[in-house]
Amino acid sequence: MKPYFSLLILLLVLAFSCKQEASKPDEIASTAKPISKEQTPRKPLSEDFKAYWYAGKAEITSYELQQARYGEIRDGKAVLIYVTEPFLPEKQVKADKSNPENISVLKLNATKKFVTGIYPYSIMASTFYPVYDNQHAIKTSLSVQEWCGHVYSQLNNRDQFEFTSHSYFEGEADQEFSLEKSHLENEIWNKIRINPTNLPLGDIEMIPSLEFLRLKHQEMKAYSAKAELTTSNGISTYSIFYPELERNLMITFTTDFPFSIESWTEEFKSGFGPNAKKMTTTATKIKTYKSAYWGQNRNGDSGLRDSLGL
Repeated sequence: MKPYFSLLILLLVLAFSCKQEASKPDEIASTAKPISKEQTPRKPLSEDFKAYWYAGKAEITSYELQQARYGEIRDGKAVLIYVTEPFLPEKQVKADKSNPENISVLKLNATKKFVTGIYPYSIMASTFYPVYDNQHAIKTSLSVQEWCGHVYSQLNNRDQFEFTSHSYFEGEADQEFSLEKSHLENEIWNKIRINPTNLPLGDIEMIPSLEFLRLKHQEMKAYSAKAELTTSNGISTYSIFYPELERNLMITFTTDFPFSIESWTEEFKSGFGPNAKKMTTTATKIKTYKSAYWGQNRNGDSGLRDSLGL
């Protein structure tokens, strides 16, 4: 009987081990850090905002792009796609269904496409910002693809900012660390569309855009900056100057709702080493189109790109 008893013990151990293994995903999920609880109250949404941003359509705006890269200006196109959607604050992804924990965000997908010599660049940044304008962006991410390789960065808003990055460059490689919360340049583009009177002004600390930091191989941190907002003839300009980076970003938008972004200018040193020189990237609006574009995916819909100048 001893062999049978030993076999029974073995089977019980295996069964218990399988149950323990199956529970691991739940354990991992339960230890995920939630987004920090902000004390700032929600700000009321205007009726104009609700009518414009909750009509079941995205706002797509195309821009003629002159991108400084490697010490030369490259012709290209940029597109800003804004849309509201429900967002899960703990998983930090778009919600698939209605949930009392959902946060309504204004999402911006900002894309750029241009060519350097023989090879193309494709850049996309995504920022998820609460429509109530009462906390930092919940999440922002960046991907850059070109023939040398591709990189990906992501910043999550939890107890601190949690930053993750993957790159094919040895000096950057895989990074994962936390940093203190600060103003985010990536979220400025969302704040303009919601409430430009709440933009940070004066001498501030700001984390530059993930795109700039990756393309210029700069340290991921908050830098001292000076921010200004000016208005003239129905057009407002928000400017951010980073002395340490020798960089100036100027975003122009309509002073009145819906605060449409008309253009932007970015001045910085392009190129590397002694050959780097100060250059200016510009983007000028071509056209704005409101659409539920996710349903316009047939070959017959491709003509809509012509209307955007793409």
